Amino acid sequence: MKRLILALILFFSAVALSPILIGEKGYILVAMGDYTLESTVVTALIAVTVLFLTLLIILKLLRGGLSLSFSAWHKVRFSGQRRALRNFQKGIAAYVLGDNKQAEHLLVKSADSIPFTETAYLMAANAANLQGLPDNTKHYLQQINGNQLDVKETGLESVLITIKLLLNHQEFSNARTLIDKYHKYIGHDDRLLALELDLSLIEQRFFYVVEQLNKAQKSKHFTKQQINSWQQAAFSGAFHQKITKESQQALNNYWNNLPRKVKQEETVLLAYCQVLAANRINKPLTELLLPTVKKGANDKFIYAIRQLPLTQVDALIQAVQKHLHHDAKNAKWLTALAHLSAMDQQWEMAEKAFNARLHLEEQPVDTLDLTTFAHVLEQLNKPEQAISALKKALAISGVHNTLKVSGE
Repeated sequence: MKRLILALILFFSAVALSPILIGEKGYILVAMGDYTLESTVVTALIAVTVLFLTLLIILKLLRGGLSLSFSAWHKVRFSGQRRALRNFQKGIAAYVLGDNKQAEHLLVKSADSIPFTETAYLMAANAANLQGLPDNTKHYLQQINGNQLDVKETGLESVLITIKLLLNHQEFSNARTLIDKYHKYIGHDDRLLALELDLSLIEQRFFYVVEQLNKAQKSKHFTKQQINSWQQAAFSGAFHQKITKESQQALNNYWNNLPRKVKQEETVLLAYCQVLAANRINKPLTELLLPTVKKGANDKFIYAIRQLPLTQVDALIQAVQKHLHHDAKNAKWLTALAHLSAMDQQWEMAEKAFNARLHLEEQPVDTLDLTTFAHVLEQLNKPEQAISALKKALAISGVHNTLKVSGE
């Protein structure tokens, strides 16, 4: 720009000086109607140069003024958003530090003025949930549902957290709507599959959960304990629905049509036995339990049998006694014999088994063992010993409750 101005000045200077050097000033005459303007070439060139320079200066000043005005307007226009972003950042910091009350306040305050509205409301909902404020949590979740979560922008994690919060606050209908909306991700994200299974169990869609368990079992994301929990709840519910809503024959047919590998799962077998026992279907129940006991079921299965309302247990007692013949001090089989004998009202056999079990101090008994033992002693007219057993049961129960409260 400077070079251009310098070139123009040199050009006009040359034009102005030329007439002087040759002795001719030169004249310019401009006529507009009755109005005429007369000037020398030198004067005209000087006037044009001055005008040109004046225009450049004015333009420069105007550009600076416009730039200043736009900057000031920009600051005023977006000051609220910048303040909201600062609150959002402070809210995240408070959330990380565990100050949930402050985090909730700042995140909600900033939510509607920043591009991360869903994230802000989601974090505020979780902060409110951690404070035990269900009404606030539900309100913020409603704001999220209204804004429609976008996986591409907020990630699937925000959807997962929202569903968990909805389940925690028993907003099952909204949780189902959200899961169904993102159902295509279930095959790609095990976390969403877990939430789908949990919600389906709440909705009592037991047969659907049974079908979906194949996906869960193939995943490395879930523990065996979690799989067993779903399996137990799903099959217990499915068996119960079959016999209550259809018939015993429908239950029998459903069981027979299950794959052999599934029926051999102890969790599934136990769930089926519990339904049979609850409905006093005794013969098929004993036929199912006997092979498993003979082969040597694990501790969990044997201890679960204690809670079944069994009536025909002679064959089971004989199978347990065979195990004890090879290992007379086995806690699992002594426990099984004690409870099965009590179910069969063989009180003396039950007493001997319980006494032998109690002498295995390295493997302590639980409340159910002691209360059953107390019942056996009562039937044998030994009230003092029965009371002693009950006191021990209460002591164990008190210790467990204390530990539970301490853990909370």
